Amino acid sequence: MSTSTTLKNLIEIRDLSVTFPSEAGIVQAVRNVSLDIRAGEVLGIVGESGSGKTVMSLSMIGLLAESAKITGTISYNGVNLLSLDDNAMSKYRGKDIAMVFQDPLSALNPVHTIGRQIAEALHIHSEISKEAALARAVELLEIVGIPRPAERAQSYPHEFSGGMRQRVMIALAIANQPKVILADEPTTALDVTVQAQILDVLKTARDMTGAAVVLVTHDLGVVAGLADRVAIMYGGKVVEIGNVDDVYASPAMPYTIGLLRSIPRIDGAESSRLTSIDGAPPSPVALPPGCAFAPRCPAAAPQCDASVPALVSISPTRMTACVRQSEIASFQSSGKLFVEGPRHVAQTSTTDAVRSKCAA
Repeated sequence: MSTSTTLKNLIEIRDLSVTFPSEAGIVQAVRNVSLDIRAGEVLGIVGESGSGKTVMSLSMIGLLAESAKITGTISYNGVNLLSLDDNAMSKYRGKDIAMVFQDPLSALNPVHTIGRQIAEALHIHSEISKEAALARAVELLEIVGIPRPAERAQSYPHEFSGGMRQRVMIALAIANQPKVILADEPTTALDVTVQAQILDVLKTARDMTGAAVVLVTHDLGVVAGLADRVAIMYGGKVVEIGNVDDVYASPAMPYTIGLLRSIPRIDGAESSRLTSIDGAPPSPVALPPGCAFAPRCPAAAPQCDASVPALVSISPTRMTACVRQSEIASFQSSGKLFVEGPRHVAQTSTTDAVRSKCAA
């Protein structure tokens, strides 16, 4: 896996914000996100449900609802994709930028055979005969590990298992040799063995096409096994980003620390009792005025409520959004950040009791 910082940026996201109207108010799904996607890398985007990771990926491929209000820029080869109408965007969608959807059964057309659907994806973006497109569809099914590909190309989506449908989605995604593959929770609802197989197929797809892969997931284990860099999202913002090895070895944002400490370890390096993060994610309709994680953060201080913290560099390859970042390392070493094992949850957002844990 490549971790070079000199790789070319394929997509540059700058100040991206996405909001939706709702009966409860304006949903702030993505808030002022800036991010680079580099050629040939696997970028993991991790966050809880509602953190904005899927909305951000859909904005890159132009598949958000018409009610969405989008500001900022998403530049691909110097073109701002957000300035394109749907017809212009369709020239990039499926060709330069492809997507592996979370639910393949919903994404695939139930009335057409698998082979026909892959052939259609080829027809849309290239001049190719019907016979050649169908032959290529069989080749792609073989590449992603579908047994008896010529026979199964004549099957319909409902005749495939969940893992095989996800393989078909990857075949569709790589059909036109894209530069960027967006994979939205590609291993959701699959058993552990099939998850590993799908990740191997994604690796093969990346190696075969040379594409950058954006892996949207809530599973830190999946990211550890596949990604080069990881971006942690919370409350619609990126709160930490860096090389996977660096972030996992020494997380710099309290939310990232809590996530990693909640994962069981089998190497004996940590206590068998897991850390819990108090409270619940904020509503995107009623976000706190400062740091969105402050109501749950054991390092929260009054300044955390003053303004939304900016994402700042802490090393040439690391960025984090925490106003107390310079103190986090000492908090970790003194055991002040998170308590192991279950405990009562203080549901109040920024009580003196919570803040006093790291006051000294």
